[in-house]
Amino acid sequence: MGFMTINKKKVEFTDEKDVLSVIRKAGIDIPTFCYHSELSTHGACRLCVVEDDKGKVFASCSERPRDGMVIFTNTRRLQHHRKTIIELLLAAHNRECTTCMPNGICDLQVLSKRLGVEEVRFENYKDQLPLDTSSHSVVRDLNKCILCGDCVRMCTEVQGVGVLGFAQRGSKMMITTPFKKDLSETQCVGCGQCRVVCPTGAIVIKRDVNPVWDVLEDSNTKVVAQIAPAVRVAIGEYFGLEEGANSLGHLASALRFLGFDEVYDTDFGADLTVIEEAAELVERLKAGDNLPLFTSCCPAWVKFCENVYPQYRDHISTCRSPQQMFGAVLKEEARMKKDEDSRKTVVVSIMPCTAKKEEIHRPEHFTDGEQDVDFVLTTAEIAEMIKAAGIDLTNLTPEALDMPFGMASGAGAIFGATGGVTEAVLRYLTGSTKAEDIEAIHFTGISGREGIKEATVNLDGRDVRIAVVNGLINASKLIDDLEAGNVNYDFVEVMTCKNGCVNGGGQPAPEKPETKFNRQNGLYRFDSRAQIKTSGQNPVAADAYEGILKGKEHKLLHNEKI
Repeated sequence: MGFMTINKKKVEFTDEKDVLSVIRKAGIDIPTFCYHSELSTHGACRLCVVEDDKGKVFASCSERPRDGMVIFTNTRRLQHHRKTIIELLLAAHNRECTTCMPNGICDLQVLSKRLGVEEVRFENYKDQLPLDTSSHSVVRDLNKCILCGDCVRMCTEVQGVGVLGFAQRGSKMMITTPFKKDLSETQCVGCGQCRVVCPTGAIVIKRDVNPVWDVLEDSNTKVVAQIAPAVRVAIGEYFGLEEGANSLGHLASALRFLGFDEVYDTDFGADLTVIEEAAELVERLKAGDNLPLFTSCCPAWVKFCENVYPQYRDHISTCRSPQQMFGAVLKEEARMKKDEDSRKTVVVSIMPCTAKKEEIHRPEHFTDGEQDVDFVLTTAEIAEMIKAAGIDLTNLTPEALDMPFGMASGAGAIFGATGGVTEAVLRYLTGSTKAEDIEAIHFTGISGREGIKEATVNLDGRDVRIAVVNGLINASKLIDDLEAGNVNYDFVEVMTCKNGCVNGGGQPAPEKPETKFNRQNGLYRFDSRAQIKTSGQNPVAADAYEGILKGKEHKLLHNEKI
């Protein structure tokens, strides 16, 4: 523990890793572009500079706190310095703010106003570069890049993919892909985490709003929505609700105002996934083949495995993701009832994930030649549509989901948090619905914030070794250890995004580190209030197996190939 003086006020510090953290803990919000607590210190933007009592100016993000330090955070010299940096960034920036997707929440825009930048005295010396729209997940616009490097460090340090990097020097410097290829030609997995940390509009979500508006207006089309579990605990942030608040009922009401004909919960698809994946695990344990079994719910992980570790392709579950299972079921129901309703059925998934936009185009996700899910809208996009329609989400009366697929278990809901898939599968396999048994599963070690978690669970007299991984760089570490023979598992859950889908690339960018944990806690609150705790208890799922799925389980719920 030590003390430092900030703006003539004595402030205590303990284990803060840099002066910036101490300043923010003291209640002073110093602006930054390139600082994220989960990423390495880069020190590129220089907005966080402070001045000591000897007149030295230094970046607070890269300076260790020392006992007795005396610093000032807002001298006239520092104000001029920060304002000039913003002005220079704006000079080399595409300033078509009103048509930019992050308009109003763009960090560059917000800081320009906050620091009082009223004119830009410098000319834009950069050539206009074409957009990269090749990816189904995100769009890159180098004309709006401020070279903070956040996307580079996220892609390399957290995801271990490394498709973005700095190229050239001086005024020609840019962030680009290897050999300046389009994203679709690289090993990009579409996770969208680069978009989450981008402070401007240089990387944004690939929007599918307009075609969805078109089908909503078509009287010959029945538009069906499915809502992923993580969406309900994040969309409220766009409307001023508390982080982690369950907004599922409000969202269902809003979707009906927008014109959706039926609204369902992807948790139902998650229940089907649990039942199928649990059976597959038991089968593989008996046969001893292709272990460990890797989960298949996360499309970015599936693509990463195909790109980097193709030798483990057959270890990935043949189960479709909950989105794809539900999409296949909805389309099959429409085919069975075409004599009753001749309208074309369009399935729109509302997801926390940008990689889901690419998943729907994979060839194995077409059934009888028909695409199972037609469009994916992220949490950010559906919030945009609700606002465009003038709907006040917070004042809507919450509404129930539609039947016949409107019932799901709490186990399906926790799919959106890291460890949730494993927990749901274990609940199903143990067969117990007792509160103490469900709680015991939660505390086996599969839940928590760590990048790799391990547990051993006894199932029918056999010890089953489990790992739960979030963040692709951790997936690489685990597989490298498997290859070296250092570890041995039977079941491995992998989620690309830190803390799971609650922190997906299509969610609101977290304003503080606790946001992702508040969302995760929101899903578990939803689970705690659910009457049905395990997927096997879901009567609607049981009816589906006796009805629409009978004899078609493999066709609709599994992939022939990954």
